[in-house]
Amino acid sequence: MKTSSNTLVNLKLFVFLSYLALLSMLGFIATDMYLPAFKAIESSLNSTPSQVAMSLTCFLAGLALGQLLYGPLVNKIGKRYALVFGLVIFAIASLFIANSDSILMLNIARFFQAIGACSAGVIWQAIVVEKYDAKKAQGIFSNIMPLVALSPALAPILGAYLLNELGWRAIFISLCIIAFLLILMTFYFVPGKSQHKHTEHIAVSYWQMLKNTRYLGNVVIFGACSAAFFAYLTVWPIVMEQHGYQATEIGLSFIPQTIMFIVGGYASKLLIKCIGSNNTLNVLLSIFAACVVSIAMFTLVFPAMTIFPLLASFSILAAANGAIYPIVVNNALQQFKQNVAKAAGLQNFLQITIAFGASSLVAIWANLGEIAIGWGILTCAVVVVLGYVLKSKQQWGDFAVDFTTPDPARIGINHRNGGK
Repeated sequence: MKTSSNTLVNLKLFVFLSYLALLSMLGFIATDMYLPAFKAIESSLNSTPSQVAMSLTCFLAGLALGQLLYGPLVNKIGKRYALVFGLVIFAIASLFIANSDSILMLNIARFFQAIGACSAGVIWQAIVVEKYDAKKAQGIFSNIMPLVALSPALAPILGAYLLNELGWRAIFISLCIIAFLLILMTFYFVPGKSQHKHTEHIAVSYWQMLKNTRYLGNVVIFGACSAAFFAYLTVWPIVMEQHGYQATEIGLSFIPQTIMFIVGGYASKLLIKCIGSNNTLNVLLSIFAACVVSIAMFTLVFPAMTIFPLLASFSILAAANGAIYPIVVNNALQQFKQNVAKAAGLQNFLQITIAFGASSLVAIWANLGEIAIGWGILTCAVVVVLGYVLKSKQQWGDFAVDFTTPDPARIGINHRNGGK
């Protein structure tokens, strides 16, 4: 009887973790699943390639702006109904896309689909931090966040299957079904009223969050490490084309980074058990720094004749990123346990903004290939250092300790002593 009870508890935990994982991946699934259908959408809606590509831009814009919506909404109506609200928007927008008869309608619906997807990306983190203590939450993040790396690999495959079997509109109908399933699971797993309601509504502004150096420092590390990832991904296909590789080989080249990202995420759990999260983060940032130096050497100092040194260096960097993300996200959100959803929204907004900025900058010099990747990742590494310094301070005023304001009296004494 006891064994049966334990099995039921373990099954419920597994389903709950699957629910959180699906919430965490929803935005990425919606981003990547329809990519194989670009040509079909173009033909079906009599549009141009640039108009179809604009659907991705509209989604990213909604994804960035929507991050700031759900923190205040959670404080007003709670996690369950804020999440259901967002998922309903996502489902309705997906239906509009599936029934679009013009590219304009599709692009507008994609923007609102992203607004809805943000609810999942923000609130699942809040659920974890509120439900578990810091140590347990760290383990949950380390279990779930590596799975996000599977989205870019699996979502296009599923999208291509639906495209070939049922047409491109079926992709968005399937996203609507996923949203409906998540709504049902939300009513089951997320309580209607917060157990911490007496602390949930303590007002903390975004400005107050930015003034918290521990929070901001960890968020900057998260954003800059993500930016290094995007700086590479943006230019890497062009680099491979310059080396004479075809589309199939370019697609396969992303597999090592995906695998290493997942391995890094789960390896961090073992390190944390052995040496603690702070020491683990220091080790991982040292590995990240070594990879940056290696990438700079292979791209800026002694350019390699093949892609493999850069590919190997970045794969190790991807493993470091996969291990760093859960630690810095947990460290940041633990600073505002009473306003986790709002803190998660601001965190995600800053992370997306920093990553988008890095991607945009390297894209300008994309024709430089490896050189653009080298400078992009090197710049991101400098920002990581700034984030590390920032998180080590208790408050902004602590920076004043590192500087000595000139004292006229002391200068006068020194002058007299020097004159003797």
